[in-house]
Amino acid sequence: MPSSIVPDLTLDALLEALPASFTVEDRQALHRACDLVAPFYAGKVELTNTPLLEHALGAATLLARMNLDKGPVLAALLHALPNYMAEWSERVAADFGSEVRELVEGVARMEQIRQFSEMGAPDTGKKGDQAQQIETLRKMLLAMVQDIRVVLIKLAERTQTMRRLAFAAAELQLQIARETQGIFAPLANRLGVWQIKWELEDLSLRFLEPQLYKQVAKLLDERRADREQYIADVVALLKHELQQAGIKGEVTGRPKHIYSIINKMKRKRLEFSELYDVRAVRILVEDLKDCYTALGLVHNLWQPIPGEFDDYIAHPKSNGYRSLHTAVIGPRDLAIEVQIRTVEMHYNSELGVAAHWRYKEGGKSDAKFDEKIAWLRQILEWKEDVADSDTMLEQFKSELFQDHVYVLTPQGKVIDLPKGATPVDFSYALHTDLGHRTRGAKVDGNIVPLNCQLKNGQRVEILTAKIGSPSRDWLNPGLGYLHSNRARAKVRQWFKMQNFDEHVAQGRALLDKELTRMGASALNQDKLAQRLHFNKLEDLLAAIGRNELTPHQLDSAIQEGMPGRAEDTRPAIIRSAMSQVTATGVLVEGVGNLMTKFAKCCKPAAPAEIIGYVTRDRGITIHRKDCAAMQRVPEGRRDRLLEARWSDH
Repeated sequence: MPSSIVPDLTLDALLEALPASFTVEDRQALHRACDLVAPFYAGKVELTNTPLLEHALGAATLLARMNLDKGPVLAALLHALPNYMAEWSERVAADFGSEVRELVEGVARMEQIRQFSEMGAPDTGKKGDQAQQIETLRKMLLAMVQDIRVVLIKLAERTQTMRRLAFAAAELQLQIARETQGIFAPLANRLGVWQIKWELEDLSLRFLEPQLYKQVAKLLDERRADREQYIADVVALLKHELQQAGIKGEVTGRPKHIYSIINKMKRKRLEFSELYDVRAVRILVEDLKDCYTALGLVHNLWQPIPGEFDDYIAHPKSNGYRSLHTAVIGPRDLAIEVQIRTVEMHYNSELGVAAHWRYKEGGKSDAKFDEKIAWLRQILEWKEDVADSDTMLEQFKSELFQDHVYVLTPQGKVIDLPKGATPVDFSYALHTDLGHRTRGAKVDGNIVPLNCQLKNGQRVEILTAKIGSPSRDWLNPGLGYLHSNRARAKVRQWFKMQNFDEHVAQGRALLDKELTRMGASALNQDKLAQRLHFNKLEDLLAAIGRNELTPHQLDSAIQEGMPGRAEDTRPAIIRSAMSQVTATGVLVEGVGNLMTKFAKCCKPAAPAEIIGYVTRDRGITIHRKDCAAMQRVPEGRRDRLLEARWSDH
């Protein structure tokens, strides 16, 4: 359970928390940052009524304890400066460098999350809509930052807010706690920053479900002394066994967090007394092979509980977490959970992405780090971030962040669009009728052209006519009005449906004429529509009236439906017409009204044996039967080969 005692938030406390890698110059930069913000932060308070400077120092101290470099620590101190200093960007760049300025800008961008009441989605009463909106917000947050350290700064700042949330108004407590549990704790989980994840989860639950939280906390406290002694005995025994086996390792009791306890109770419908992992220990070893040796020692000491073993080393979690988990019946017939991992795995599981900065050397590239950042830019199994995720899983898409742009409606709802999308794309994403009636747009309160490309985080308002229709210019790719396939399809559909009745009448006349010509007037026209992949006969007739079907396509489908026609499984292009002598004096099986030409590769001439080949442009090329090119035709295309012979004429 996280402590309710707030640490001393002073510059001295921050300096004491700094890793040894901070130089004298780095420490002097922190002094200068405090001197810069002090007059601007004076008299200002954070959401929890905490003095703003104290809040910034707390977030910076948390980042320092995560062993981050000076950039994020400085940015945490300066993060609120854009709200109070007009020329802050130039000043920060001059005093602390462009890197720190960009981090502060990134934090300011992420702060837009505060604009979203109830996590940005109107309360529609539909659980799926709300879950999808939370999912989109998470994507938006990561898409809006270029440096993942910005997310770490925001997580540290949010953790500091949660530590003092008891001092905020009751309504604000619920809003911030919901936002934390739905967005920020899952982000910490995605980055693998477990220290922050656990604290955010526990603190948010403390305000969202206070009775259940207090009940579990009380049960943990009541048995704490007995549990601690039990764990001490287990730790001592495991240390002895490791030493006897010649394995260097560290064994400690593992604190179980209230959120994970309650989550498991709900998910598995268990009582507190039925949980296996309230008592837990962790074994840290040096090498990978020692993990499995230690696992064997544990299972040799105590009986494993069936179904409670997970090998996250061989099969890591989607966020990179690696460890062995097992549960056994320990001393006094009490269940105990054991986690086994290497020191490196432990460090990465505790600090996640932050761990890379500790080991990163100078300006050298870190391939593993770059790979992890690329991995973070994908949407990966968000279903693991919240307990109830069935609806979110249905909406799951695995696409790169840079392929999308996230913009806001005037009500604060986040809309996911492909990169390069315009206000017209935005309007069609909201509603088809709104798209049709679009006449103008405002972005962040300013009138913009309808073909301007939208950027992450912009607020878009559509100006409409009471009655309107799309413009044909929108379909011109050179003018750049439409970028999404969905919007383009809706515009095309609108124009297609204009004069529908007239096109149906024209199509009916043309079809009747063709059926009469081919002697197929009794043909079932509904089945003809199905053969041509139309849902209704009227849709087929309209397509004929709009000249969307070629005569050849129509004739082929009619012939397929004529009585007495033998079943032929060859492609329609081959089985479509009657055999007849072509203009080249060659008789080709099943072909009529198709262009025929001689191949240049083998130059066929009578009386050599010949063969026809259907080309992509629907013409027939005549080859010698022994042509090398015909011998190499792949199996999947051999149905394009047609029997051919020289005509007797």
